[in-house]
Amino acid sequence: MMRLVFAAVLVTLGLAASANEGGPELLESHVNLDSKNNLQRGARTFVNYCVSCHSASFMRYSRVMEDLGLSKEAVEKNLMFTTDKIGNPMQVAMRPADGEAWFGVAPPDLSVVARARGADWLYSFLMSFYLDPKRPTGVNNLYFPETAMPAVLSALQGVQRKVEHQAEGEAHGGHHAGPALELAVPGSQTPEEYANTVRDLVSFMVYLGEPAKLVRYKVGFWVIAFLFVLFIACYLMNKEYWKDVH
Repeated sequence: MMRLVFAAVLVTLGLAASANEGGPELLESHVNLDSKNNLQRGARTFVNYCVSCHSASFMRYSRVMEDLGLSKEAVEKNLMFTTDKIGNPMQVAMRPADGEAWFGVAPPDLSVVARARGADWLYSFLMSFYLDPKRPTGVNNLYFPETAMPAVLSALQGVQRKVEHQAEGEAHGGHHAGPALELAVPGSQTPEEYANTVRDLVSFMVYLGEPAKLVRYKVGFWVIAFLFVLFIACYLMNKEYWKDVH
């Protein structure tokens, strides 16, 4: 019961933040919950780069196995790094007190962060780390200024720096377009590959926040198919009833 209350509070507080008032325009995430391959890749990225600090305590590995069409052996070998029981939730090994000591704040649980912040905000946040020597982690973020989170995906994305650019017509009295980011040091992935990696990761996090979506998608297809067949049957029945009426 307390978990449900906590989730509701987190969602309520996050909805206000997701409006992103006063910040740069959000990037479009284009998440895809229809492809299990995308969700599987997102799960792989999540456990390799996120679960070292963040938990997803509302989700169990067994549920991920069922929903994403994975075998028990694949989950145990590639996803379960913090437990040896497939029925356990996705907990983190790091203690909250250690996280607070290292980062200044305990890393939050990510079970419902996609519902609280929104998919576009998460995508924008993960795309927008840049160098900032003034920060303890050496980086900052356009969408979450002074974030305590380090750029954990920098090995994939590379290192970005913030530059000021001018909007077209600024010399003629136009407005400043604000900061932009450019790649200073390439990562192991191209910008397109990294964008796809983040899109898959965010898709998985959207799934974490509401696993029943996948069930609704399946049920929805059969409901529409049933209604279509029912419509045809009703149409033919109506035609048969009224065929002798002129």
